Amino acid sequence: MTDTLGWRMKFGVVAPSTNTSVQPEYDDMRPRGVTNHFSRAWIPDDPVNNDEEFLQLMENIRAETETAVDRVMTCSPDYVVMGMSAETFWEGVLGAEQLKKNLEARAGVSVGLGSHACRDAIACYGDIKRIGVITPYMPVGDKEVRNFFEGCGFEVVHLVGLKSKSPMLIAHETPATLRRSVHEVNDESVELIIQVGTNLAFAHIAPEAENWLDKPVLAINTCTYWHALRENGIDDKVYGFGSLLAEH
Repeated sequence: MTDTLGWRMKFGVVAPSTNTSVQPEYDDMRPRGVTNHFSRAWIPDDPVNNDEEFLQLMENIRAETETAVDRVMTCSPDYVVMGMSAETFWEGVLGAEQLKKNLEARAGVSVGLGSHACRDAIACYGDIKRIGVITPYMPVGDKEVRNFFEGCGFEVVHLVGLKSKSPMLIAHETPATLRRSVHEVNDESVELIIQVGTNLAFAHIAPEAENWLDKPVLAINTCTYWHALRENGIDDKVYGFGSLLAEH
């Protein structure tokens, strides 16, 4: 027997309890017959004003992630998507590989990371070398994102970290702020722009920016959901979220 609503695929999704963007954005991208089942890693909405407080946020997330995986596995998903970002970039390419290995051992199914999804999404656009990056992070988090992308062979030409004041307040960054950030990381040498931080509501900004700039602009929530679909043989084109889901 198969799940009545998720007859093609059941995704388990793990996200921080403070995150209000990833769930509605994933649900907007959901093809018929695919269902998303969220588990929350409980974290306090503590202030984040500096690198030290950002590192404490990371510790809070790490302390709860495996328990959140355990919770979502009780609905027997076919695949787990990590609806969180910073931890998947930590300690570069090797760190991401180790995190994936650890989470798959815990879950007993394949697990998709945001870092890997971003890397694979960029590869869809050919021999991209020079990128611009937008994050909601403090400098210590931005450093880890930069290290991951550089470890994958990309040059990060410009990076804007918005220094959002708490994990919940990431979702309060306005469309105007996000549009301005796109322009800040863009110049003629930048071949592609990518946003990380799953609580930034960027999935609908990215396709607008592709139209302004005539170059790929990718949101991490679009990348991770695209990656989850394609890794599981679901090739449906989804429109309204830019070139990645519509063309690749």
